Amino acid sequence: MHTHIIDGWMTIAWSALAQAEEAGAPVGGAADAAPQAALQVQSVWDFVIKGGPVMIPIIACSLIAFAVFAERMIALRKRGVIPARVADGVVERYREGGKPGALALLRDRNSPASRVLQAAIKRIGESTEAMERHVQEAGEREAFGLRKRLRVLAVIGGIAPLLGLLGTIFGMINAFQTVAISPDALGKTELLAEGIYQAMITTAAGLIVAIPVVIAHHWLAARIDWLVMEIDRVTVDFVESLNGDAQPAKAATQNGDGAARPATPVMQPAASA
Repeated sequence: MHTHIIDGWMTIAWSALAQAEEAGAPVGGAADAAPQAALQVQSVWDFVIKGGPVMIPIIACSLIAFAVFAERMIALRKRGVIPARVADGVVERYREGGKPGALALLRDRNSPASRVLQAAIKRIGESTEAMERHVQEAGEREAFGLRKRLRVLAVIGGIAPLLGLLGTIFGMINAFQTVAISPDALGKTELLAEGIYQAMITTAAGLIVAIPVVIAHHWLAARIDWLVMEIDRVTVDFVESLNGDAQPAKAATQNGDGAARPATPVMQPAASA
């Protein structure tokens, strides 16, 4: 009789356990489900909070990098660096009004390419070496201006992963400290796993910031190199146009043996930085 009673109670218990599992209720009760819910990342803000205080400089780096990238994207538009038809327009203005007219046009169309062309126009009539030197110096100044603030992106791309690693190290220290001071930590790997889980968030955040920043830095650097080459091309074309105008089609002098000798050109093509 006692055996039948025990078997009956066992059957009821197993039935209740099976119904609880089918309903999705945790076997360990709400106490076991609470830590799991606390570890889940519900939103971006929750992701930031779980990362700890090191997330503050990482977020600051991301905001600064975005601001620099947006500013450089606007500053490096081609129409702002090399205005449309600036070379053709200044050649026509120089033919009509000489240096003053060409310089006035370039000042109105203020841009890096215009300032390099101003350096070339101001040195018309001087030696080739003097013109090349001044045009090169002007080109180097403009290239430096185009590369402004790129170092900020390079620094952020380098320190963001380090900040993430620093946050992870701090998190690991806290995790092991919690295990060390807990009297019942032996055999409870969840105490260590929870600390490591939260510590790795900062490493992920640092990489999330660093990877697009590094890509943006190299993309902007490549665009600046292309713009510098375009400024060089525009300057050389302008100088060659004036150089061609300074040589009449039949301007040649005869030397002693009767051979034709072309007239000395006013200027030679000069390469900008």
